[in-house]
Amino acid sequence: MWTKEQEQVFDEYAKTHFEETKALLKTLCEIPAPSHAEDERAAFCREWLEKFGAKGVFVDEAKNAVFPMQDTGKDAVLFMAHTDTVFPDVAPMQVTEAEGKIYCPGVGDDTANVAIMLMAVRYFLEQGKKPKTDLIFAADSCEEGLGNLKGSRALVERYGDRLKEVVCFDLNLDQLYVKAVGSARYEITVTTSGGHSWSDFGAPSAIHEAAQLISKLCSQPMPKEQKASYNVGLISGGTSVNTIAQKAQFCYEYRSDSAEAMAVMEENFQKAIAVKKDGVSVAVKTLGVRPGNGESKDKRAQEDLIVRADKTIERVTGKKPAHLAGSTDCNIPLSLGIPSVCMGLIMGNGAHTREEYIYADSLMLGLKTALRFLSWYFEL
Repeated sequence: MWTKEQEQVFDEYAKTHFEETKALLKTLCEIPAPSHAEDERAAFCREWLEKFGAKGVFVDEAKNAVFPMQDTGKDAVLFMAHTDTVFPDVAPMQVTEAEGKIYCPGVGDDTANVAIMLMAVRYFLEQGKKPKTDLIFAADSCEEGLGNLKGSRALVERYGDRLKEVVCFDLNLDQLYVKAVGSARYEITVTTSGGHSWSDFGAPSAIHEAAQLISKLCSQPMPKEQKASYNVGLISGGTSVNTIAQKAQFCYEYRSDSAEAMAVMEENFQKAIAVKKDGVSVAVKTLGVRPGNGESKDKRAQEDLIVRADKTIERVTGKKPAHLAGSTDCNIPLSLGIPSVCMGLIMGNGAHTREEYIYADSLMLGLKTALRFLSWYFEL
């Protein structure tokens, strides 16, 4: 735990740097960063860290901005906060502040956590604190949607067996993600010869066939013992109201925090798409697969990491966070059995909507939390 003097120092830093943290957040929000196009945010993070004395910062092939604070080639701990947003905008998005809230698409998921992580790293750089183990900090890419965890995959592959812990900063202070929800996402294309709605009536329609396939997928038996879900989130096709459609497409996903349930859902999916009708073809494209939990390499280490996160958050907020299963950057290390948690550093609402906001004061709480949590890894 922390001495009274250490906590006073952390809290004073968070207080005196509150406006600067808020300004950094707003700057980051105004830099477009849809998945696979995080180049500008990555470059900004690299330059910002270098401005405050970070050495050896680089942007890798996956568009992760990576700062190996200490990298001796031995055991390492990786910290991540993702730079991409779920929104496709390539023009700057407007940031507004009103009545104690900061509004911007992507502000809480996950831009505010990136800003807090950067400010916390700056503190330890300026204080000259020595890490107890190798520490890698990354503003990582492609966490959202069809980014398919590209950044997390690249980082875990780079540091491999050296990783003894991975911590992701994402979403809210009252949430701690301790279990990975796996998912599989597909684009299904149905093709027919089509025709005129009157003269060719009776010919197979790609839209009709796609609708039947969707109905089949959405009426499948669900695993009884484990939680699982499915969704058809996008659909398109057809030419006009009086044309028998030649082509229709839809995107389908299923997910679960159970490997057994994932296997059942995959079997159901393969059965459903095995359509054999004259004049009808079905093509499937895999859009992304996110692995779920693997067998833990060190259950004691995983439990200890969760306890440390709980204690830190409770110390600052007065409450332990809810333990949840989710789809986060931690899916990759958890699937490999590496002790991992995903903890939030802000409070807000509306994630994945254009009305998203965070409570401005939560930036201070988040920085207090980050400083305490990261202090476990330094000689103080």
